[in-house]
Amino acid sequence: MANAPSEPRAQAAWLGRNAVDALPDGALAQKIAGAREAQRPLRVKLGIDATAPDIHLGHTVVLQKLREFQDAGHVVVLIIGDYTGRVGDPSGRSKTRPVLTGAEIDRNAETFRRQAAHVLAEDERLEVRHNGEWLDMPAEKLFGLARTATVAQMLERDDFAKRYRAGEPISVLELLYPLLQGYDSVAIDADVELGGTDQTFNLLLGRDVQRAYGKAEQAVLTVPLLPGTDGVEKMSKSLGNDIGVTDPPEDMYGKTMSIPDEALATWWDLLLGTSPPASLTPYDAKHELARRLVARFHGEEAAERAAAHFKRVVVGHQAPDDMPESDFDAGDNGEVHLPAVLADVFGISRSEARRVLGQGGVRVDGEPVDGPDLPAERLDGAVLQAGRRRFVRLRRRA
Repeated sequence: MANAPSEPRAQAAWLGRNAVDALPDGALAQKIAGAREAQRPLRVKLGIDATAPDIHLGHTVVLQKLREFQDAGHVVVLIIGDYTGRVGDPSGRSKTRPVLTGAEIDRNAETFRRQAAHVLAEDERLEVRHNGEWLDMPAEKLFGLARTATVAQMLERDDFAKRYRAGEPISVLELLYPLLQGYDSVAIDADVELGGTDQTFNLLLGRDVQRAYGKAEQAVLTVPLLPGTDGVEKMSKSLGNDIGVTDPPEDMYGKTMSIPDEALATWWDLLLGTSPPASLTPYDAKHELARRLVARFHGEEAAERAAAHFKRVVVGHQAPDDMPESDFDAGDNGEVHLPAVLADVFGISRSEARRVLGQGGVRVDGEPVDGPDLPAERLDGAVLQAGRRRFVRLRRRA
């Protein structure tokens, strides 16, 4: 990565070069200049609710921007939203987000912190905090925080306004969410806060909350949202269009190859910081994108294996060289109920197994299977395939 310029305006331009907005105009350069004069690094905040255990490629867009701040000598404060996660961020949503249990959030937070190390430097330039440290506050303090904004102000948010006009429910708890996020900036003395474009309202409201508590107002930097593998919606685990940074190399490669051509330039830009080579066809550009992404998170050897696996299994419709084995039981009549076997060996639900089977996605030794039941003799020693990338060799239990 190129060295960041040291002059404040040049550094601000470098850090904001691929951002959507740097707000207010000139604020980032002023923050850099002020920190330089005080001979201290900036404190750059990113808050992420631990509503899912894994980091996906969409998260890495903003994490890469945080890494750029680290490389410029600043301190990144990664806030794990163990308390705001209990509320559920309503940003961009048409209905209330399901609330997880405390135990689920705690498990997710620990996994998320480990996986963030794939992008961020783990040294004195990284500070990891949980907002439960300060949001577990007495009611009196919560009332004081609630006084810093009005209901009319909250209804300026596009998603709230749409839901209000449609007569859809908006809980008081959801209205509190932007204030809780803003108080995070107060608690950690944020100079800069980063977020996706869907977070703009929350990030700017954080400035209001800081001002109400007598703090200097943060600069705001928003980054683009990475579209998911469908090329339409933003990448999200809940939408099933995500690629996790810890996904197996073969899965990461195969999922990347599935993105529509229209999303290719955006993926290259947001994930690799460049454009697809003009000499490559879209198909070859996807291969190169997939290879680079797998190499980044799993290493060059894994990338080469994943490319070979894709060519053999997906393109050549052949079984992989190596695959797991699994035992199965036959019924008293010598028949095997495939949805039950699929659910058992691939760890999916029976309804998902029936769906794949009904769509013609199940093969035994390369032959399509239509019905839900097969003789045990046909499955013993056979290769069972579900979809493009799931394979297992079956053995009948004695």
